[in-house]
Amino acid sequence: MTHTYNVTGMTCNGCKASVEKALQSIEHVTAVSVNLEQAEAQIDLSKPITIQQLQDGLPSKFTISKTEAAPNVLASVEVKSQWKQLFPLFLIFGYISAAAVLLNYKPWNTASFMLDFMGLFYIVFSFFKFLDLKGFSTSFKMYDPLAKAIPQYGLIYPFLELALGLLFLTRMQLPFALGATILILGITTIGVTKALLDKKAIQCACLGTALKLPMTKATFIENTIMLIMAVWMLIKMYN
Repeated sequence: MTHTYNVTGMTCNGCKASVEKALQSIEHVTAVSVNLEQAEAQIDLSKPITIQQLQDGLPSKFTISKTEAAPNVLASVEVKSQWKQLFPLFLIFGYISAAAVLLNYKPWNTASFMLDFMGLFYIVFSFFKFLDLKGFSTSFKMYDPLAKAIPQYGLIYPFLELALGLLFLTRMQLPFALGATILILGITTIGVTKALLDKKAIQCACLGTALKLPMTKATFIENTIMLIMAVWMLIKMYN
């Protein structure tokens, strides 16, 4: 019997090899084929075994789940689990928003709020990427079109974020910073959109590899908010 499963947490060929080796060592598993880009594993079984048995056989950094549609109750559990996984992203987003509001609430200045928000966004998100620069680069090229074509781009991306964050916070070279934001986030958003449409179960690299976040609509919304702010500010600057 061949079954297909989603496996999250894989970021490189080393992860793929580790998953294959772990799964093949489980009793009743006769063959394993892992697709890194699709984040899927095809497993041949001589006897039915549970998801928990497969999960217990994997290192803790990987999570395995069935690809087939589940009953409504299980679907509800999966949604709750996804929101739990995304909680760190929403928490960081909330802190950044609150900090930008506090910097500009008296007197309120919408344009200044947006610039501070974008600056803090870049600074904070680049920090998490620097924690595992190589791991981020590997995860990033799984969905970013430019990183796929030029692998070195993933290694310099956090430095670009840090530089753009400093430009926004210091109000230096704003036209350049806004244009660069539209360009690099526009490219990334294209890749995120394609991954969501293809329903790929891959890891989002927005917070590096320190926090294992699934690629979801939240990633698309996060990028879109930044793009809208950048476009609005650029239009306002030249009107």
